[in-house]
Amino acid sequence: MVTSQLAQEIQNFTVWVIPLVLAITLHEAAHGYAALRFGDDTALRAGRVSANPLHHIDPFGTLVLPALLLLSGTSFLFGWAKPVPVSFGRLKPIRLGTVLVALAGPGVNLLLALISALLVYAMPLVPVLGRTWLGNNLANSVEINLVLAVFNLLPLPPLDGGRVLVAVLPRRWAMALEGVERYTFLILLAGLFLLPMIGIDLFQWIIGVPVFFLKMWLYQVVGLV
Repeated sequence: MVTSQLAQEIQNFTVWVIPLVLAITLHEAAHGYAALRFGDDTALRAGRVSANPLHHIDPFGTLVLPALLLLSGTSFLFGWAKPVPVSFGRLKPIRLGTVLVALAGPGVNLLLALISALLVYAMPLVPVLGRTWLGNNLANSVEINLVLAVFNLLPLPPLDGGRVLVAVLPRRWAMALEGVERYTFLILLAGLFLLPMIGIDLFQWIIGVPVFFLKMWLYQVVGLV
């Protein structure tokens, strides 16, 4: 009985952790590949232009925080990997390069969500005993990748949406937005943990709602609904 329950707990854990680690680490790898494409080899020299998750894992952001969110029963799951080093001044052209390097991460997450949805059609090829596990992995992969894409597009540096705004805004406004970066981590922690304690789930509205509609649209596109 204990062994069976432990196996179920491990299975429940893996169907979240596997897609989360892949989503986070491939997100960062995409930044490195895009930076290299626009002339900056900083990530390459640091060994970060790689799809190997071990090169990108951040102990807290990739492992501890997602585990805490799982245990807390929060409405969505996310995390981060070690940021890929990019020398934005070396990108050519610098503005376009900055925008596309920033968008590469969320872009890969959207692509992974699409691939995960399409892989549902391959489930009949999987042995019956593995179908539930695979189906849960794919469903969670869609959810996690969409959450990461939307989350990273929030207009707060150093998130990708903030990087894009800094690149396209007039210099005075861009510098003002860059000044917010030192407070971003505190803002995110407050939104994730403190506000829900007083009944304000801000992130459910600014992330959960867009993710819901994106997921419904994606499933319609691939013919699953």
